[in-house]
Amino acid sequence: MITDLVQIKQLGKKKQAENEKFRRHLKRHNFPELKFRRVAEEIESAIDCRTCANCCRVAETDVTVRDVARLSRHLGLSPREFVEQYTTTSAFEQKEPILRRRESGCIFLEGNDCTIYEARPDTCRDFPHLIRGAGSFESRMWQMVDRATYCPIVYNSLEEFKDMVKFQR
Repeated sequence: MITDLVQIKQLGKKKQAENEKFRRHLKRHNFPELKFRRVAEEIESAIDCRTCANCCRVAETDVTVRDVARLSRHLGLSPREFVEQYTTTSAFEQKEPILRRRESGCIFLEGNDCTIYEARPDTCRDFPHLIRGAGSFESRMWQMVDRATYCPIVYNSLEEFKDMVKFQR
């Protein structure tokens, strides 16, 4: 299992075309999702996300109305105050607000710790979205090619998935 973030970034980028091909392969075949879930659960339990926190440094965090309500309550702010102080709009999409970022990552990241961990947004709770998340497993796979460049769980899971289905690399 590879956990070195420099190696994950290099290998993830090197394998982007292969991972895109694998994603298309999954869409064309009917594999039982339960097998993928078991592999992802095993890898997820072997890696402590809180020692890595790379997702908090790299990825944008969408916040829903429900997240805003929970986070504003947690911080003792009105929802409007929370949105004004802690969110912005994404450079990529204009649908949901995202948490503000500093140069080091998410505004709520201190070292490798999330200062709002108990009230964190749903997307953070479900990350890396291999086991949990909105939509089907196949639909969530669209984001995994990018995530394999910064998340050890995603990178290692994709490699195991490929072996499991005997994917031609």
